[in-house]
Amino acid sequence: MARPLLAVPNISEGRDTVLVGALERAFSTGVQLLDRHSDADHNRTVFTLTGEAPALTAALAGGAAEAGQVIDMNTHEGSHPAIGALDVCPIVWTEAEDRDRAGSMAREVAAEIGRLGIPVFLYGDLATGPERVERAYFRNGGLAELWLRMEAGELHPDQGPEHPHLTAGAALVTARPPLAAFNVELDSGDLDLARAVAAGLRESGGGPAGVRAMGLILASGRAQVSTNVHDPAAVPLGAVVERIRALGAPLGARPVEAELVGLAPAAALVGYPDDVPIRGFDRERHTIERRLAALS
Repeated sequence: MARPLLAVPNISEGRDTVLVGALERAFSTGVQLLDRHSDADHNRTVFTLTGEAPALTAALAGGAAEAGQVIDMNTHEGSHPAIGALDVCPIVWTEAEDRDRAGSMAREVAAEIGRLGIPVFLYGDLATGPERVERAYFRNGGLAELWLRMEAGELHPDQGPEHPHLTAGAALVTARPPLAAFNVELDSGDLDLARAVAAGLRESGGGPAGVRAMGLILASGRAQVSTNVHDPAAVPLGAVVERIRALGAPLGARPVEAELVGLAPAAALVGYPDDVPIRGFDRERHTIERRLAALS
């Protein structure tokens, strides 16, 4: 029997719990929901799903259709960059042998979303050009800028129409191994400080390979460094915390609390420091290996 693949759809709604509940039902029809993480500051919800490929493809297409009907990107506000109601939809493989199978499924999902009248851009390993690898290439300037680039013929989708959907915007799809979406809060309310720490943490700023980061301010008043760690086995979350600690110390700030968005591989938690607790973290619920083992 083939190993199950994961899907991690990110939707641009994290505040309306009734709406998020309806979208959860749409995305989890016929498959297993492993986790749901909503963030009001980012105005974003991340679902972690698993199931057989045909059912998972159908669930993602159905969820995309529902998200496109109930989320209006023209009025969307949130601290996380986004260009679509279903903003990002990665298919995740946990064993290297499943990489091609995940890529094939991701392309099928992209085609299904495109049939809904939503343009889809493939990124990461499935990018159709070197400039299209990073999500930032599509998100720079937001949805308004994406409209202009598509209308000018500068940017063509891999699936779907040659312009954004009037309310659902566009979607980004890929296949990838597990990453860790990891946010660290500082004992500071200084946005510039958070941005400076994020700049030094990013791979492009001299930080560890595969780390993407941005600085922002939460409604609580705390500064946050929000990260994606693309290879959490090579760069465990403890190393990310220590890098933030080293960058923040000269600026008078230290990491005080963290949050894991969705699930992470067990290797990401090796050597994690005790003095920066991960809010609500449970190894049984939030590590990929243990969740999948519980299903078998």
